[in-house]
Amino acid sequence: MKLTAIRLCNFRQFYGETPEVRLANDNDRNTTIIHGNNGAGKTTLLNAFTWVLYEKFTAAFAESQQLVNKRAIAEAEIGTAVDTWVEVAWEHDGKRYRAKRMCRAYKQPDTVNIVNNELLYLYIGDADGKWLHPQQPPDEIIGRILPASLHQYFFFDGERIEQIVRQDKRLEIAEATKILLGVEVLNRAIKHLGEAKKTLETELAQIGDTATKDLLKSQQQCQQEIDNIESRQAEIEREIANFKEIEREINNYLLELTAATAIQQQRQELESNKAIHQTQLRQAQSAIKQLISTQAYTVLLPNLTLKFQHLVAELRDRGELNQGISREFIARLIQHQNCLCGAELRPNTPAYIQMQTWLSRASIAVIEETTMRLITQVEDFQAQGDEFWQAIDLQQQIVTTARSEISQLEIQIDRLETQLRQDTNLEISNLQKRLDDIEIKVRDLILTQGQNKQQIFHLEGQVRSLAKQITKQQANQDRQSLAQRRLQATRSAIEELIVMRDRQEQQFRVELERQVQRIFQTISVTPYLPKITEKYELMLVENTRGVETIVAASTGENQILSLSFIGGIIERVREWSEQKLLTVPQSNTFPIVMDSPFGSLDRISRRQIAQILPQLASQLIVLVTKTQWRDEVETEMQSKIGKQYVLTYYTSKLDSPEDYLEIDRHRYPLIQHSPNDFDYTEIVEIEDKRQN
Repeated sequence: MKLTAIRLCNFRQFYGETPEVRLANDNDRNTTIIHGNNGAGKTTLLNAFTWVLYEKFTAAFAESQQLVNKRAIAEAEIGTAVDTWVEVAWEHDGKRYRAKRMCRAYKQPDTVNIVNNELLYLYIGDADGKWLHPQQPPDEIIGRILPASLHQYFFFDGERIEQIVRQDKRLEIAEATKILLGVEVLNRAIKHLGEAKKTLETELAQIGDTATKDLLKSQQQCQQEIDNIESRQAEIEREIANFKEIEREINNYLLELTAATAIQQQRQELESNKAIHQTQLRQAQSAIKQLISTQAYTVLLPNLTLKFQHLVAELRDRGELNQGISREFIARLIQHQNCLCGAELRPNTPAYIQMQTWLSRASIAVIEETTMRLITQVEDFQAQGDEFWQAIDLQQQIVTTARSEISQLEIQIDRLETQLRQDTNLEISNLQKRLDDIEIKVRDLILTQGQNKQQIFHLEGQVRSLAKQITKQQANQDRQSLAQRRLQATRSAIEELIVMRDRQEQQFRVELERQVQRIFQTISVTPYLPKITEKYELMLVENTRGVETIVAASTGENQILSLSFIGGIIERVREWSEQKLLTVPQSNTFPIVMDSPFGSLDRISRRQIAQILPQLASQLIVLVTKTQWRDEVETEMQSKIGKQYVLTYYTSKLDSPEDYLEIDRHRYPLIQHSPNDFDYTEIVEIEDKRQN
């Protein structure tokens, strides 16, 4: 999982729609730094990620039920609604994802009603540029990429990270760790096998057909909703076409501007190359699907062909398959009582008896002919299996190359757009910014189309579900019978799973402990040693003359211990995933989003953690104050920074002092006086001097 962007609208301190915050994900510069004073919205940004993906908040996120921006509510008219949403984009396993969670507040004369039915939308796009809405529930898809129970390892408040080792948190952390290591998967499998029969019986007992009488009414209601949505879909198509026409005109105008001609021509050439590679990608993916649907069976035949060859060999060894001598031929010789050599074959003579013996051993002509034909076909199957893998490898190489080329082209296009966006000629920069706005609007419209398709899909599914309820009841009874038969076969499987779980748990726990110890000793100057008990409890021990005693660690030591634990888990899971040792969804790319990770640490520990943090995760997003960023932290992390942003807080308190952050001799405001009576925050990107 590699986070690529986040966008907010009326979410807590952030008034209106923020610009898209693009996150660093380059291998060499994998760190995004977001600067902000206390109260500016660092914790809000952290919780924006967890709210979208898991509908959860950190302990430091006060009044989590009040998500809608106060200024947006104040400016709204009585009786109107104010939408708040957060959109997070990421990449995983060659696909692009965009998740958007929304909620709504209604302004009344004396109060504000918050609607609790939050909506989550998920869209998946491949490298060829297509965005589709998945049929599976969004929560399930996100959970397979990074389970909700594990999010605290990757999205956390650094000032409260030491709570991982608190006594009342150990059971929770132990269970989450078992899930990440795959142990809990086996525990659940064992438990579910024992409860499957009871669960199926309970589910079937609750199934009834009383809802079928409402089928016609439900169909009419659903159809009306479908008609309304399809009407909106047609409007969206027209809006997209209009935006595309405006985009085309702007691009043509940029070509006419002398200062932008070279860059614009280069961008169009890159866009053309990108389209070519996207076409190659689609063709290769289609070819792979075609190969699998028509030839994949050939790779499953080797064992069967081997058995067939052994059977033929055994028949020949026993004389039951004699090539060239058929039973019909010998029967004709006996019938005519005349051998090929001219001798007579009279009954009961030695020659006659010998021919009868041959008759019992000779092959039937049809069987012999069929066997020979099968032998030839089996040999062809073996060759076809090899050809299948060669063809798959070829197409897969095309897919990999196309994705790589598309990624590189997008990076180059982004750099050119950045140059246009930052051009000193205001006309050029404004045109590019307008193109950026159009791109976002078109993307939002496309995502809305996907959302509408999802609603249509669910409405049509409701109608089909009602129509099939009675039939399904009988089908469910058949499934119950099938489940009961399967349960009989699970008893021996339970014992095997228990053995597997115990071995895996022991191996993973010992390796995890070694990794945590290595990281802790790299950061801390103390002689203490982290230990992970069989219950996955994390503690510090001191070895005195061979006797280990538990240490009453300080807040700073617990913070280092917790960071070491998280780093150890990420490192171990990455290695186990690459070795395909895990029974959880595999990935060797993990992000860390951390708020104020240097709170209770001394300078030496701050420096050590700043050195090791970018190495722990494939992607790092750090939210820090100016004080936390100073000196050794900035020095150690500077070379890893790919993106930087400043949270500018506009305060309504006129007596509050203004504050600035100076980077590369440029001052970025941290605190400004509000031009109105409201407090709010804006996100400002720090210009990357390396691109100029």
